[in-house]
Amino acid sequence: MTFSVWAPDRDGVVVRVDGQDHDMTPVGGGWWYSDASGTDYAFVLDGDALPDPRSLRQPDGVHGPSRAYDHDEFAWTDQRWTGRALPGAVVYELHVGTFTPGGTFDSAVERLDHLADLGITHVEVLPVNSFDGPSGWGYDGVLWGAVHEPYGGPDGFKRFVDACHARGLAVLLDVVYNHLGPSGAYLDRFGPYFAGSNEWGPGLNLDGPGSDEVRRYVVDNALGWLRDFHVDGLRLDAVHALLDRSATHLLEQLAREVDALSTALGRPLTLIAESDLNDARLVTAREGGGYGLHAQWADDLHHALHVALSGETFGYYPDFEGKLATTLERVFLHDGTWSSFRGRAHGRPVDRERLPGYRFLAYLQNHDQIGNRATGDRLTATVSPERLAIGAAIVLCSPYTPMLFMGEEWGARTPWRFFASFPDPQLAEAVRTGRRREFARHGWGESDVPDPVDPATVEASKLDWAEVSRPEHARVLELHRALIRLRREHPELADPRLDRFRVEQRGSVLVLHRGDLRLLCNLAPAGGVPSGEGAVGGAAGAAVGAGAAGGADGALARPGGSRPGAADAGAPGPGARDAEVDLGVAPVAVLLASGEAEVAGQVLSLPAETFAVVQLPGSQPTSVSRSARS
Repeated sequence: MTFSVWAPDRDGVVVRVDGQDHDMTPVGGGWWYSDASGTDYAFVLDGDALPDPRSLRQPDGVHGPSRAYDHDEFAWTDQRWTGRALPGAVVYELHVGTFTPGGTFDSAVERLDHLADLGITHVEVLPVNSFDGPSGWGYDGVLWGAVHEPYGGPDGFKRFVDACHARGLAVLLDVVYNHLGPSGAYLDRFGPYFAGSNEWGPGLNLDGPGSDEVRRYVVDNALGWLRDFHVDGLRLDAVHALLDRSATHLLEQLAREVDALSTALGRPLTLIAESDLNDARLVTAREGGGYGLHAQWADDLHHALHVALSGETFGYYPDFEGKLATTLERVFLHDGTWSSFRGRAHGRPVDRERLPGYRFLAYLQNHDQIGNRATGDRLTATVSPERLAIGAAIVLCSPYTPMLFMGEEWGARTPWRFFASFPDPQLAEAVRTGRRREFARHGWGESDVPDPVDPATVEASKLDWAEVSRPEHARVLELHRALIRLRREHPELADPRLDRFRVEQRGSVLVLHRGDLRLLCNLAPAGGVPSGEGAVGGAAGAAVGAGAAGGADGALARPGGSRPGAADAGAPGPGARDAEVDLGVAPVAVLLASGEAEVAGQVLSLPAETFAVVQLPGSQPTSVSRSARS
């Protein structure tokens, strides 16, 4: 077989195949080739045997030799799969290593029927590229084309994708092109791959000398996942950290080539960005002056929901207090407005007439917003089930593409913590010390922060599937099923036209106008002090009280802070109040409610911490009574 590598600054390169060295021949453009027989190979540079930067398999880890792999040998069964477009999707984010006790692709396949029954359309998998050690989030990958062996290697991932397609589930893969991990990043030994660094590690040379091949390295990797592994789309991690001053940005180049591949394959392929820029040009069509990506995560929607439900107002959350309705309508709260966390104006407005809502993903939780908290606590640890139900209703009745994080659908109480497993003792200690120092600045004691390199931290983060059958979790699961079913059966709820989407808020009541349907939410805290005419963020904050600390990435709540949590769950207490909502006309039906919503003529009585989806006979104005009855 032919071995090749790009090493433009080398006078000579040797490939070691099954222990035998073979001189390689330069063929121009910095490329070297050699024909040899064997399966395990490495390139010898300065006496060091290094894995192939384009390796497809690393059976002995990121420091070991690469192994030849033939994509054509896998027996696919998804020949009838025609793909799934993003409009109308419901996305489910999962981490293979903690989704099941087994932590493998094959054990994950055993739970796919659960997702199909729930109504999920797209499964978004956290990175599966090779990283050092058996366990980790996957964002410290160094060999981007080789599937992590402990998960099941390349064939295991193909079996997973094949099984998803058999159940009508599209697969989105999280890929990281903004940096490389701290162990096994040998790219710079081969050529000018690196250009500076960011907060996570070395960044790529995307616009300097030699950058054409570096860009090709990224684009070829992306196309390989879509073509050779039959993946249906990619989630591009932190694209704001891709520093590229080229006339054609890497993201635009990638979008063009993915569109061409989609045409060739005859199925839709999706690119979803994670970006901190609040700039909708990422998802604006190229003919409209944008990059042509298909969607992006919308963190502002998360932040506004988080504040309204939890009352936390620290870190980057203060600006979102009382801004739920505004953010739901505008997508970005910071659309050219002042960001107190950044100390400057941030973002630009979304053109609500031109851009559809499905281009923005909405969520209550994701891997970052849970795992970057000190103890990896989910919202179930601090927010009542009733308020979480309201949050789920808002996300699933919005014009945006809803996304759930694994276990959220049944109110999982297992944490999802930051963890790694670097074999190098010094690197492991640096990760442990750095994590604890970060949170010590926010009031956490060293023993309060889980050790990220302790195997027990990984085990604690695995989902407890036994929870699903317990009554309190089964009720939450059925609510999510009902909401997803309602979204599917009533197209108004998935209508992505943002110029037809209106949100009204007065006091504790939030109303989402969805065609002839209304989602009404009473965010007044059950058993707490009733909210007044102000926005719900203020009401929740008043119920919370003081004792929170800020954080740069995820919520860094100080231990002992008072927040509406599990103790607040249950039936409304004597201080709770029903809101009276004048619907303008007698409703045709109450389609779904999380509490005892009562209709008297055209007035809906909605208890505290409940929601209701009602159907009106035609578009009618909806007003909220200024008074509430105890």
